[in-house]
Amino acid sequence: MPVQVVRHLDEALDALAAMPRAEPIAGGTDLMVEINFGRRRVSDVVAIDRVDELKELRTGREFRVGAGGDTRIRVGGGVTYTQLLTDGAGSVALWEASRTVGSPQIRNAGTIGGNLATSSPAGDTLPVFAALDATVVLRSREGERRVKFGEFMTGPKRNVRRRDELVLAAEWDDAGPAQTFIKVGTRNAMVIAVASLAFVIDAARRRVGIALGSCGPTIIRAADAERFAQGWLEERGWDRPRRPTEAERGELGRLVAAAARPIDDVRGTAAYRRHVLAVIAARAFDRLAVMT
Repeated sequence: MPVQVVRHLDEALDALAAMPRAEPIAGGTDLMVEINFGRRRVSDVVAIDRVDELKELRTGREFRVGAGGDTRIRVGGGVTYTQLLTDGAGSVALWEASRTVGSPQIRNAGTIGGNLATSSPAGDTLPVFAALDATVVLRSREGERRVKFGEFMTGPKRNVRRRDELVLAAEWDDAGPAQTFIKVGTRNAMVIAVASLAFVIDAARRRVGIALGSCGPTIIRAADAERFAQGWLEERGWDRPRRPTEAERGELGRLVAAAARPIDDVRGTAAYRRHVLAVIAARAFDRLAVMT
């Protein structure tokens, strides 16, 4: 298996263009598992872990969109979970999701671009990107294109990235502090999610994002639950913190569970996943409602 080591972005893109069957690899925490278990056969590898252009983590008005002057956050595809935890993720929910990934060794090697490119429905950071309405930035030798996360994943471990493209970065508007990520697994560490949830209340833009992981073929947005929470916030005022009642929390949880499309597998049953989602969604709603 020939490995080409590159140090610059242009060099990486040239290599991918010249070798149509090549796989880019940074930390290898997903790809090497697939190879070791015989699920993937790889003929060529382009090692991109030394490409500094992929390791940028920036927050600032240089990424503002339109006339509003909104602060924009950009996380490069080569940024590791450890870097996010150390330098700040630009998102509370993304920081919380990064903390749940694997072991320290995996967090040192695994990257945001790898999580996006693998596109597993159980990928820990992916519900956060969905709830934040993030944009995935893809780059090839032919140019750059931007894809909303909701259009990026097309199925289990499938997405719209072409073979000659790299995940350059993920970008989103700063959503403020009222956000969280909750993951449920069969143990506290080194575990694939049985179910996960990202919940974002963006008071500045009057927007709610609720996304579910490990409960369907892709990351699922709980649209009815988002509308319920948004209506609740509109009624009581976005800038007037108040705890929802038990009935309101229960209704939000019910709508989140109804949005899921889970299956029975070795980690849990579909019924258990729906129950878990209802519980963690209600808890997240209670926690975030007083932070707006």
